[in-house]
Amino acid sequence: MIRNIRLVVEYDGSAYCGWQRQENGISIQQLLEEGLGRMTGEEIRVVGSGRTDAGVHALRQVAHFRTASRLGERNLLMGVNSLLPADIAVLEVREVDPSFHARFSVKSKVYLYRICNRPVRSALERNRAWFVWEPLDLAKIGEALPLLKGTHDFTSFCSTHTDSADRIRTILAINVERDASGIVHISLEADGFLRYMVRTIVGTLVDVGRGKLPPEEVAAILEAKDRRRAGLTAPAHGLFLKDVKY
Repeated sequence: MIRNIRLVVEYDGSAYCGWQRQENGISIQQLLEEGLGRMTGEEIRVVGSGRTDAGVHALRQVAHFRTASRLGERNLLMGVNSLLPADIAVLEVREVDPSFHARFSVKSKVYLYRICNRPVRSALERNRAWFVWEPLDLAKIGEALPLLKGTHDFTSFCSTHTDSADRIRTILAINVERDASGIVHISLEADGFLRYMVRTIVGTLVDVGRGKLPPEEVAAILEAKDRRRAGLTAPAHGLFLKDVKY
C-alpha cells in the first residue's frame, strides 16, 4: 500500500541554493530526499508547497512524499532528523489522505520579512535580517499597506523572469511592526506569490519608510505594471516562509 506522508520543515537557508534541486548546489529538497531514501530504501520524491530561493529561510515549509514503507510516523521523524544537517529540521510527520498535495492544496501562504533597523548592525542577525541603518517611518509604511491589500496585477512587484503568465494575486493580510530590539517585521499573507514579489514589495516599502517615496505612489506603481517603477529587491536573508494554510 502506498502512503502519503506530510512533512513540516524548518530550515536556515543560508548555506543552500534554495528549496528545489539544482545542478549548481545543495538544496533542501535534495537532502530530504536523500535522507528519506536511506531510511525507506526507495527513491523518494519530496514535493514542497513552493520554492524558496537561495538564502531564504522557512519556519513552516510543508511538503509531502509517497512511500510503500511501513515505518511509523515517529520513526520517520526521528530517523530523518538524525540524517539531516543542523540547519534543517523536520518538525512534524503525519500520514494524510492520498488526495493531499503540498503544492496544489494550498489556500494561502504567509511570509515574514525581518529588517534590522538601527544605527549599528547586529552580528547575530547578519543572516536573518536586512540591515537598514536609516530610521524607517512605520506610520508612512502603514499608509501604503492598504494600497497593496486585495487583488491586483503585481507585475511591478515581481521578477521580469517570473515564469507565470498570470501576475494577478490577492494579498489577504499585510502588516508592519517593530519589536523592542529594533527589528521591523513585515508580514504578508496571499493566495500565491510571484518570484521576488515579497522582496520587491519590502524594498519599495523601505523606500517609503526612508522618505524617498510617498505612500500614495504605491498605487501608481501597481497600476504601471512596470518592474522599473518599484523599489529594489530586498536581500534574501531577511525572508522567512512563516506558514502554509490548507
